[in-house]
Amino acid sequence: MVKIGMVIGDRYEVLEKIGTGGMSDVYKAKDHKLNRLVAVKVLKQEFSENENFVSKFRVEAQSTAGLLHPNTVNVYDVGDEDGINYIVMELVDGITLKKYIEKKSRLSVKEAVSIAIQVAMGLEAAHNNGIIHRDIKPQNIMISKEGKVKVTDFGIAKAATSNTITSNVMGSVHYTSPEQARGGYSDAKSDIYSLGITLFEMLTGRVPFNGDTTVAIAIKHIQEDLPSPVEYNDEIPISVEKIVLKCCQKSPDRRYQSAAELIADLKRSLITPDKDFVNLVDPDEEGATRVASEEEMAEAGERLSDTEQMRLKADVMGEYDEDDRYDDYDSGRRKKRSDYDEMDDLYDYDRPRNRNRRSSSSSNQGGSKIEKMTIIMAIISAALVGFIVLLLLGRSLGLFGASDEASEDGSAAQSITADSEDNTDGIQIPDVTGKTYAEAVSILQDDKGFKVSKEADSKNTAAKDTVVSTSPSAGERAKSGSTIKVYVSDGSNYSASAATTEVSTAKSEGQVTVPNIIGMTSEDAVITLVEAGLEAGSIVETSNEDSNLTGLICAQSIAVGTSVSEGTKINMELSTGPASVTYSYNADISAPTEGENYNYGIPVKVTLVTSDGTTLLSTTTSDFPVQGTYKGITAPTGTITFVYTATTPTTTNPDTGETTGGDSIEYTVTRAVTFTQEN
Repeated sequence: MVKIGMVIGDRYEVLEKIGTGGMSDVYKAKDHKLNRLVAVKVLKQEFSENENFVSKFRVEAQSTAGLLHPNTVNVYDVGDEDGINYIVMELVDGITLKKYIEKKSRLSVKEAVSIAIQVAMGLEAAHNNGIIHRDIKPQNIMISKEGKVKVTDFGIAKAATSNTITSNVMGSVHYTSPEQARGGYSDAKSDIYSLGITLFEMLTGRVPFNGDTTVAIAIKHIQEDLPSPVEYNDEIPISVEKIVLKCCQKSPDRRYQSAAELIADLKRSLITPDKDFVNLVDPDEEGATRVASEEEMAEAGERLSDTEQMRLKADVMGEYDEDDRYDDYDSGRRKKRSDYDEMDDLYDYDRPRNRNRRSSSSSNQGGSKIEKMTIIMAIISAALVGFIVLLLLGRSLGLFGASDEASEDGSAAQSITADSEDNTDGIQIPDVTGKTYAEAVSILQDDKGFKVSKEADSKNTAAKDTVVSTSPSAGERAKSGSTIKVYVSDGSNYSASAATTEVSTAKSEGQVTVPNIIGMTSEDAVITLVEAGLEAGSIVETSNEDSNLTGLICAQSIAVGTSVSEGTKINMELSTGPASVTYSYNADISAPTEGENYNYGIPVKVTLVTSDGTTLLSTTTSDFPVQGTYKGITAPTGTITFVYTATTPTTTNPDTGETTGGDSIEYTVTRAVTFTQEN
């Protein structure tokens, strides 16, 4: 056991206790060899004999010992001595981010983003060293008095090559990623999710999901869309809002794929906070055909070959009317006929070289113009087709930033046809119903090139900031650059229970197989049922003769493997252990006797305690007998204890006449008692 003043490892003098966690206590200590203050993390005594906990504790030291970065708490030493497992770390003079948020209610956008950048930089260093934190939360982020931000407590970190994490991981449920809540594989993108939740809290002063139990909160991480932080702080710019939303996507593939990507957007938001540059990627639309943006057109133009450049020049020259060229000749500019012949060669079409310039009839002139326009349009079409082919080729090679994976439905293969239709009939409006406004803007404006107009809708029952409809409607076509009205719920009629009902109704259409939840904790059982598409019903406590199931689910209302409709309710029984015999006692406790040097009227403290340590009675009285009825006693026997102060009897020595006794002494008298077994 660690005591103040003791020396660990022959060099670390324990000065004071400064913190405690689920597995360990942290002490401030002095390193006498290097004459500096350090933090010593000591595994709690109750876990020191548990090989699993000791193993986790050692993994922490091994995984973080080589991690040296300004935004992480550095590890100096590790060891064990007389059953004390400890890690020596850098001592940070400051407070946790959690306490800092509580102190300030919420942080300014600039300060929150700056802190997030430093945390992300610490995570980037850890991820590059194969370390996943898995427990990012404000409580594990320190802010020094100098304003330096450091990530600490890699207490459940494992090597990135680890395949899974188990239910033993003790991260905070308010910040856990959906994949962690499911007990599945987690990686660097899980840390990014947790950092997104932390950024949400910095900006709003609250966490996005709350509930009465850890299970309820975990299910929200899995099922419910993240509310926009703007709902709680309308000063948050769109770039920062979308950074939070991208960090906290349910699917890891839709989040930032690395801490470096996140850092880049966070830094950019400090410079241009109101610019909508964050791309919320929808995987279903990555392979779909869309109109190229102006930037992509410019990039493509830079890559055009000389042939394409000449074709584009020809398109421009086509606007130079032939009659105007002849007018130039007549007006004295005297352009050489060969110059016009070269232009004709550039246009690549045949026409008479020696026709009359002015004597042709109106009909001939009209026919000539129609012929030229037809040819020019053909050239433009050819150039357009060539450009589209070039653009698609560039996309497939990754030159224009598009996905290098074609969609499964072959949308890339029909690009020419689709783009031609878009140019004539407009672009098909995607369905953004159910998405947040920020996501809708990303899809409609960033991906499709529409302008977006936000309209409030107070008649629906959707959650606040949820898109309920668009005008024109999804599936219709509109020209690129035209305005799409997006109707967004103001949340005035939103009901969480109604939303749950909708989810349950939607799920009930299919069939699922009932999983085995016997032997699980109630929390794991509920999550397992929800993941299977079922509903967790009531949990009733009951006795069970199998002592190994104590505290675990011992029965379920529908047998394992049964095929049922999605949304079916499964009731559960939670074992309280083997059935135990109980006892009762009708107390009629008499006073101590005169032989026990007790005189009536002396106050007595009377205590009745069962043999398993349960106190049934504790009172001070001089009124006997003490009566009472006790039922449900878990032990068969007990002890009655009397404590009182009495005067010892006096005696006189007949030879000397000396009197002894008469002293006040505290007496303790005990009686054994047996209880009656209940039926």
